Amino acid sequence: MEISSRNVVEGTARSPHRAMYKAMGLNDDDLSKQFIGVCHTGNEATPCNIHLPQLALEAKRGVSDTGATPREFSTIAVSDGIAMGHEGMKSSLVSREIIADSIEVMVRAHQYDALVGIAGCDKSLPGTMMAMARLNIPSVFVYGGTIKPGMLDGKELTVVDVYEAVGAYDAGKLSLEDLKNIENVACPNAGSCGGMFTANTMASISEAIGLALPGSASPPAEDNRRNNVVYDTGVACAKLLEMNIRPKEILTFEAFENAIMMLNSVGGSTNGILHLLALANEVNIDLTYDDFERIRKKTPHLADMKPGGNYVMESLDRIGGIPFVLKKLLDKGLLNEDCITVTGKTIKENLNSFKFPNAEQNIVRTIENPIHEVGTAVILKGTLAPEGAVIKTAGVEMTKFTGNAKVFDREELAFDSVSKGGIDEGDVVVIRYEGPKGGPGMREMLATTAALVGQGLGKKVAMVTDGRFSGGTRGFMVGHVAPEAYVGGPIALVKNGDKITIDTETNIIDLHVSNEELERRKKDWKKPEANYTTGALAKFATLVGSAANGAVTYANP
Repeated sequence: MEISSRNVVEGTARSPHRAMYKAMGLNDDDLSKQFIGVCHTGNEATPCNIHLPQLALEAKRGVSDTGATPREFSTIAVSDGIAMGHEGMKSSLVSREIIADSIEVMVRAHQYDALVGIAGCDKSLPGTMMAMARLNIPSVFVYGGTIKPGMLDGKELTVVDVYEAVGAYDAGKLSLEDLKNIENVACPNAGSCGGMFTANTMASISEAIGLALPGSASPPAEDNRRNNVVYDTGVACAKLLEMNIRPKEILTFEAFENAIMMLNSVGGSTNGILHLLALANEVNIDLTYDDFERIRKKTPHLADMKPGGNYVMESLDRIGGIPFVLKKLLDKGLLNEDCITVTGKTIKENLNSFKFPNAEQNIVRTIENPIHEVGTAVILKGTLAPEGAVIKTAGVEMTKFTGNAKVFDREELAFDSVSKGGIDEGDVVVIRYEGPKGGPGMREMLATTAALVGQGLGKKVAMVTDGRFSGGTRGFMVGHVAPEAYVGGPIALVKNGDKITIDTETNIIDLHVSNEELERRKKDWKKPEANYTTGALAKFATLVGSAANGAVTYANP
């Protein structure tokens, strides 16, 4: 049966259903219209999402004004920033699946005809978009907006500066008073982390892939335009329902190519790779690491965005936001221009209607004078990661690093070593058993990477993990190593002192240990006991696949 609100409200047999709707204030006229779900991930867990219930009211108003009946509901969201650095971070990636599942269940149960999805913190964006793709009802995504930067002594700050300040404090380079001053001003209001970290990366991708209105990604959460953007999204969703344009018509292979191009042109988070693979899985598109590399190599890195660069999302917004970047790519023939979007128009038609400020700016380079000739989301393969690994090269000067492994079997052990000055120049910090199954949940290592940067080791060491990195991570940091340690991947066999080479020019990550020695180690290796045997994390560990395929859960793993 096709999802339709008429299944719920029409006919004498549905009189009880109508009675329940009337208990909530609806009348027969409301029930005669099509129903549009307005989902948000608002809560008091994170500044990224705290304002979303209010934004949902604007989306509902847009839906109502266009002649449909809105039905609001919410779902969970995990604050990556607050969950970071401890056991709570294991729930972050798990939440992506739960968000997608919960939205699916709500829509299927109540048979909503279309969907507006409002999201803020990292995993709530891909989780919402995955649900839209899976349900394949007319859907429009809208971002809750970026936080404005904090200011201290004329310098713009983000939450990543606080994490790095902790490292500087541990190294004796920063006083407790200075640390407190940074802490007090870094996050001044509502909105998602300000640099081109994961939330802003996925918001940028939502425009490039066609699921969000053009220009919707960059206005800050506390900018008056944000309310207008969300209202317009409600209107657009009702119109999309009239046109009967569905996500699978929008999420074509060519649209994913545009999204990968956006990821690389703005120096976006490596999490974007994981989430695009997961989204492609929802629409049965065979997207692989090879596609990411092919697109990366023809995409110039244009936007000078934090953490590797100098600017935050609000700065990009002032010069035209994501459409400004996309138009540069379009004008040079790099975008797939005929991809349909939620406006009912092609991405080319959308971009050609924009007018951009003529102000001088240093935020986005020209195609002829890029920051880098090729994109920054690099796929590595080699003896340490046969299925692949990822690294973001934005803001990274070196292209090759060879060093000796210093191995830790969980992030806390690594962070403790960093805090006590246990990491030396030339080390390759290996953090394992943090993969999708092994963690479970692929924890992000921002606390540890930021501590290294704060100690002045950001350009002097490398890190390799089967876990993930925050979009705020900078340095020579390799994540998503697959196969992961928990399933016996080569990273499980690394010993202290082993030599590791990482080369972003040749896309190599190699462990310099003979095959014979690795076979000996493999025979001695034993899978550790699972960290969770009951509950959501245990279910996730049982069902989840490789990071190389998006770390998605399968009904029949």
